[in-house]
Amino acid sequence: MNLVPEKKANPNIKRVVGVISGKGGVGKSSVAVLLAEALVARGMKVGVLDADITGPSIPRLLGVDSFRAESDGEHLIPIESEEGIKVLSINLFNENEDEPVIWRGPLLAKAVEQFWTDTEWGVLDYLIVDFPPGTSDIALSAFQQIPFTGVVVVGTPQDYVSMIVNKSVKMAVMLKAPVLGFVQNMGTIICPHCGEKTALFDDGSNSDFRKLGLPLLADLPWRKELAQARSIRWTSLGTAVQREADGLANEVELAIAATRQSAANA
Repeated sequence: MNLVPEKKANPNIKRVVGVISGKGGVGKSSVAVLLAEALVARGMKVGVLDADITGPSIPRLLGVDSFRAESDGEHLIPIESEEGIKVLSINLFNENEDEPVIWRGPLLAKAVEQFWTDTEWGVLDYLIVDFPPGTSDIALSAFQQIPFTGVVVVGTPQDYVSMIVNKSVKMAVMLKAPVLGFVQNMGTIICPHCGEKTALFDDGSNSDFRKLGLPLLADLPWRKELAQARSIRWTSLGTAVQREADGLANEVELAIAATRQSAANA
C-alpha cells in the first residue's frame, strides 16, 4: 500500500500549515486560530480549513458560527471573518452547531478532500489546517490529499501526552509532511491579578518538547482572558497575547524558510 500518493496542489495557495496534536484538550484549535490571526496582522492572506469534522470548533473561535457556507454548484464558498480570514468547517453547513456528525471513515475522508479540492479559497499566503486529534482516517486522508508546507505540533508538558503526541509526529514524518516544531501550550498559568507565572505540570519528568526532539516554536501560558473568551479576535487580545502569537507566526515563517532551503540543498 502506497501511503503517500500524488498530492493535489493548489497553485493559488502558497503555504499550507497543519496544526496537529496527539490528543484532544491541549488547545490545538486555539493555537491554530492564534497563528491565523497573527499572520493576518502581518499582512498575509489567510484561510483556515477545519478538518476536525466530528469536533469542529473553528467557526466559534473565529466568531463566524452564526453564518452558513454556500456552494455555487461546483465549488464550496468559505465564510470570511471580520479579520478577513476565510473559513470552511462542517459546522458551517449544519443548521445547528451542536448536531453530531455520525459518519463512517470514508465519508469523513471525502469531506476533507472536498474542503481542499472543491473550495474556492482564492489566493492565499497561508492555509491553516486544523486537524482532529490523533491518527484517525481523517488525519490520514488530509496528509495524503494535501501537500503540506509544514506541520506544527501542539501539546501540554505531561509525560503521557508526549507519548501520544509522538504518534502524530511519526505519522506526519511517514507521510512526508515536514514537522516545523512544537508549541508547548498551557504549561504555565499567568495569575490574572499579580501576573506571576506558575508551572502547571512540574512533575520532574522532563516531559516536554525536548523528549520529542523538536524545536520549540512557542511556549504559550494559560490565560484567563483566552480561556473565557467565546471567540478569539486579534483586536480584543491583550498586548502579551498578541506578542506571543506574533512570535509563533515569526517562528513558523522562519521554520518554513529553513525547511525549503534544506530541501533545495538536498
